[in-house]
Amino acid sequence: MDKVILSAKEAEKMTPESVYTVLQTNSNGLTEEEASQRLKIYGKNEIPEKEETLWQRIFRRFWGPIPWMIEIAAILSASVGKWEDFSIIVALLLLNAGMDLWQESKAINALKVLKNKLARTSTVLRDGVFKSISASDLVPGDIIKIKIGEIIPADVMLIRGAFLQVDQSALTGESLPVNKKTGDITYANAVCKQGEMLGVVISTGLNTFFGKTVSLVARAQKEERSHFQKMVIKVGNFLIVTTVIMAVIILLNGLYRGENMIEILRFTLVLTVAAIPVALPAVLTVTMAVGAMNLARKQAIVSRLTAIEELAGIDILCSDKTGTLTQNIMTISDPITLGNYTTDELMFYAGLASREENNDPIERPLFEYIRDHQLEEKLKAYKTENFVPFDPIGKRTEATLNYKGDTWIVTKGAPQVIANLCAPESARQVADIVESMAAKGYRTIGVAIKAPGQDMFTYVGLIPLYDPPREDAQSTINEARQLGIDVKMVTGDNIAIARQIALRLGLKDNILPVDSLKGKSDDAYKQLTHSIARAMYAKLKPEDSGEKARIFAEHISNQVKKELDGRPLDKEVIRKHESDMVRLIEKADGFAQVFPEDKYLIVDKLQNAGHIVAMTGDGVNDAPALKKADAGIAVSGATDAARAAADLVLLAPGISVVVDAIKQARVIFERMKSYAIFRIAETIRVILFMTLSILVFNFYPVTAIMIILLALLNDIPILTIAYDNTRIDEEPVRWNNGELFGLSTLLGVLGVVSSFLIFFILEKYTNLSQEMIQAIIFTKLVVAGHGTVYNTRTTDWFWKKPYPSLLFFGATFSTRVIGTIMAVYGIFVPAIGWGWGGFVWAYSLTWFLINDIIKVYWYRNFIADNKFIGWHFRRMLHKAINPINS
Repeated sequence: MDKVILSAKEAEKMTPESVYTVLQTNSNGLTEEEASQRLKIYGKNEIPEKEETLWQRIFRRFWGPIPWMIEIAAILSASVGKWEDFSIIVALLLLNAGMDLWQESKAINALKVLKNKLARTSTVLRDGVFKSISASDLVPGDIIKIKIGEIIPADVMLIRGAFLQVDQSALTGESLPVNKKTGDITYANAVCKQGEMLGVVISTGLNTFFGKTVSLVARAQKEERSHFQKMVIKVGNFLIVTTVIMAVIILLNGLYRGENMIEILRFTLVLTVAAIPVALPAVLTVTMAVGAMNLARKQAIVSRLTAIEELAGIDILCSDKTGTLTQNIMTISDPITLGNYTTDELMFYAGLASREENNDPIERPLFEYIRDHQLEEKLKAYKTENFVPFDPIGKRTEATLNYKGDTWIVTKGAPQVIANLCAPESARQVADIVESMAAKGYRTIGVAIKAPGQDMFTYVGLIPLYDPPREDAQSTINEARQLGIDVKMVTGDNIAIARQIALRLGLKDNILPVDSLKGKSDDAYKQLTHSIARAMYAKLKPEDSGEKARIFAEHISNQVKKELDGRPLDKEVIRKHESDMVRLIEKADGFAQVFPEDKYLIVDKLQNAGHIVAMTGDGVNDAPALKKADAGIAVSGATDAARAAADLVLLAPGISVVVDAIKQARVIFERMKSYAIFRIAETIRVILFMTLSILVFNFYPVTAIMIILLALLNDIPILTIAYDNTRIDEEPVRWNNGELFGLSTLLGVLGVVSSFLIFFILEKYTNLSQEMIQAIIFTKLVVAGHGTVYNTRTTDWFWKKPYPSLLFFGATFSTRVIGTIMAVYGIFVPAIGWGWGGFVWAYSLTWFLINDIIKVYWYRNFIADNKFIGWHFRRMLHKAINPINS
């Protein structure tokens, strides 16, 4: 066929039949062969992302404040004839650019791999059969099914079904969801909020409404900087300001003393380049990219790298029940029929109100029963005229069917909702059955039919379903508790079922109905009724035992509770102070009868109390809560909308993946913290020692070329810290400024003291030349530099586990050896010989031990007991300056 470009605006004026004609398709869709041919003509259904070319990325490495400083230093070296210095500076520039480009390429490739794992799928009708394919393989003329929670993959004309409610605010600016019907157009990248319909694809990729206006589409919300990004900025600013101040002091000192300003300027530029943490953001980003790939191997995809840092600090995990804590494999117990209906009839009618191709976990056992009892042919005899899919508000499905010219309507869903459609006498009977089944941990589905000529539905029966806990759920919850994480179960099931499941999972049965958080609970009425009834019984029959009074009071309070079920209570009767609400949430083991919007409330209240919260979800209405949570987690099988809003997307079911992700995040956090402390300490050690030496002793302890070599030997191998072994903290971790800046400053100052001490020893007790002293000090800085990272990589003694990884140890140890060999044999620096080389190693190792002793003392006396001082302080401050009124 020829390429036909049909825009959404043109299609709006056409009927489905005319669209079929233009696109050479029909309501039965395309064949795989036709789709393959069209894919070659139209291309992939995707918006090509504008990426920098390789040359643009290379050029960027040589353009900017830091490269300019290195380039000016090279030009100044050439202008004074320091060709050896010039060669090494240029080599440093090229090596830095090459390493940065390589690491960026690794991070880009890692993110591409993760993005591919999150590729959206679509249900398409090909060769007369519904199948799931990648949304990028859709072509004009395809017939696709659009379901609740999906991000619509292309511009589509709706051709069959009751309705869709679509959120297209990001595309058209409409603030409210829009209802769509047969013949309407819905745009690519809109979100299906409710309903289910079939549609014919009219435009894909750049030809869609979204593709043509992609440059005009604005983000609904700017991403707030994460704690990680704020920390990088804070560390970078601290080091840059410190370095610039010291550099200005050195320049002014040289000017005052009348020294060669070109030499001083060159030296200062080189020193500044070496001291400023040019690689800090890159190293930390690469560390997180490596961690993200490790999480991907565990079937957890990070959609935002900085979310890894948030995961490390999680102290409360609110987890969905179905499919996360339970197996999401529904098993049918003994069905309960009403009236004269049989079990086969009950299951048959339930099948009529279901869609097998939707692969709904609740509906799978229904179709298994239908196949096992040879009811498939009978099912096919009923032709569907209209189908209303399940949605979280209506809580039922409904199918309008034609059988031998008669119209039948079948519905299934929440038993109480179905009961409201039937005769009043059904409601009481159903309520008793549901209550008794819930007490046993069963979830029930009600089924009703409206036969031809009937005005009201007839209740056919109830189907009890049981979703067993996952085998690893209880052990995983225990493991999460050992990591300092409070796990709370969140479910839409009623409270009796939720409590049964909670006990099986090893949680306590302190499960609250979510209404108790919103001033709608009738528990207070029940308690009050219980007390009054017991007192009245005791007054009327004082001779009876207390046990009889208790039974009577319990019966009366239960009756009152049934009368109050579903009735909104006066808000003035039960009002909770928000601090009481927070305490309720903190103490609860979970929440029942939760709607998706209730998750947002739970997250918000916990965050206001200073908690770092992870929330799981899978539905389109879960998106706000996932976005609000510090770590939003879309569970396995989540809708496109939930995955788009989440920070972490799980490809495997179960909560164990979440706990693995949190543990991995804490490992990554330790690597980042270790590097940040090391880099701050190194900058202080070098820049402060240089400045004081020049100001106080008028002595340049190292030359410009030595500084460049030191920068090369220090910065490049430290990239391997991304692969180092670290401990997993037993409590949630956050950036602690006292630890970060306090310990790094302490180690930096100790480095300055040790450098001045060796300078004093060489100056006082030897007759070495200035060049030899500089070479020995250079060797000391090289050997001691990476010794510091072994102090920072653990809070305990350096010889205790976890031991350094082989790659990290090899890279950091070999640079010390290379630096020593250069100094011993006089490569780029004066030769010091093996005698002085051995002295420097012994001296550096002695100070390494001193540093470790002081570090352990620091942690045990200033950090360990105050690990959560920042968290507690935030909570205390919040309560002091922002008292909450109900």
